Amino acid sequence: MSIDSKVVAYIHETAVVAPGAHIAKNVEIGPYSVIGENVEIDEGTVIGPHVVITGWTRIGRDCRIYQGASIGEEPQDLKFKGEKSYVFIGDRTKIREGASVHRATGEGEETRVGSDCLLMALTHVAHNCVVGNHVIMSNVASLAGHAIIEDRAVIGGMAGIHQFVKVGRNAMVGGMAKLTQDVVPYTIVDGHPAKVVGLNAVGISRAGISSESRRSIKQAYKLLYRSGLTLQQAIKLIEQEVDPCEEVEHFLRFLRNADRGICRERRDRE
Repeated sequence: MSIDSKVVAYIHETAVVAPGAHIAKNVEIGPYSVIGENVEIDEGTVIGPHVVITGWTRIGRDCRIYQGASIGEEPQDLKFKGEKSYVFIGDRTKIREGASVHRATGEGEETRVGSDCLLMALTHVAHNCVVGNHVIMSNVASLAGHAIIEDRAVIGGMAGIHQFVKVGRNAMVGGMAKLTQDVVPYTIVDGHPAKVVGLNAVGISRAGISSESRRSIKQAYKLLYRSGLTLQQAIKLIEQEVDPCEEVEHFLRFLRNADRGICRERRDRE
């Protein structure tokens, strides 16, 4: 075990920390936790009791990992053959009781969770997923392999997200939703299968997006979902008619790369 010099680290006497693990200063490791040979834990992170961190895993600064969490374990993927792969957790992220984050399938590949995230109890992040910054996953929400969750998205409790699905920036996914197609940025989706139910106006406002950009997002949303056009036709019309801003450019970029198709709008009148 490598511990930085001049460190005041608290490692409970019942914790098992492998000799090769790198523990930075001011880290706490609780009772009966197990830290593997290739794990790095950065400054100020607190590891609760009965936590297992294994594999080639790096935990950022000032994180909090609660009891029973499992990070860096081999993926639940039949293609996995024991190759060296990684998990990266950003700074100030909280991982609650019983949550799991698995390392990637594929030599040198990675699973990544960003900074300032909250993964609530019993959430699951599968192999090769990429979770952005300020993401909230509510209790028992699960990501299948290769899913991408962009910054400031909120995933409702018990939601299930299919492999390779993307959830856009500032989107919100309702509880128990079933996602098999991509969720367009700034929208709210709900249902089984999930459908768009409107713009995430509260999330957009809280993200500090300007009123001008919010108007452009609203216009782009209407052209995409209310014009009766195909996806490609809507993209061209948004390019022509909506005032450009960074948020709309991201909206268009997401649409151009929606390989699985996008969640369509729910029409209650139908």
